[in-house]
Amino acid sequence: MLDQLLNLVKENAQSAVINNPAVPNEQNEAVIHAATESIASGLQDEMANGNTSQVVSLLGGAGSATDPQNPVVNKLSGNLAGTLLEKFNLPAGTAQQIAGSLIPAVLGSLVKKTNDPNDHSFNLQSILNSLTGGQASGINLSGILGRLSGGLDKDGDGDVDLQDLMGVLSNGAKQQQQQQPSGGGLGGMLKDLLG
Repeated sequence: MLDQLLNLVKENAQSAVINNPAVPNEQNEAVIHAATESIASGLQDEMANGNTSQVVSLLGGAGSATDPQNPVVNKLSGNLAGTLLEKFNLPAGTAQQIAGSLIPAVLGSLVKKTNDPNDHSFNLQSILNSLTGGQASGINLSGILGRLSGGLDKDGDGDVDLQDLMGVLSNGAKQQQQQQPSGGGLGGMLKDLLG
């Protein structure tokens, strides 16, 4: 995944890095590699610190990957800006500008490719397997995310969680009760099951 991510960063680095006079030409490649590492390690850190649902939502297209106010995007941009300050001695404003434009652009492209059924360069399963050391293998993440991002944020809090899932299940049970024959409710359902 890292090689594909590196290529994606290169595709998006033209104006932020390569054509940026504040970044010396001899540092262009190193800055691009630092951005790639910052994204990969940042996503992994977010997952390791319990923000898995935000990362999965972001990569699955449920959150805006191009919004700098998105907590994951904001954190990754801040990490890259810090790296640019520390390793490349870029001015703070320049580092923040590069990170603030490059990270959302790369994540936006990553999400677009991940969710495009005709583009096989990235998929949610392989990204999460890479970030978790294979712990996501065997789980149909795309199917689960498709169900979860399809309007399950019933409480309108911006994320899909157990409360949302319980709300959907509860509503489904209520609808099922209403569709039962005249006996209705639990008795009608048991009658159907037991004959």
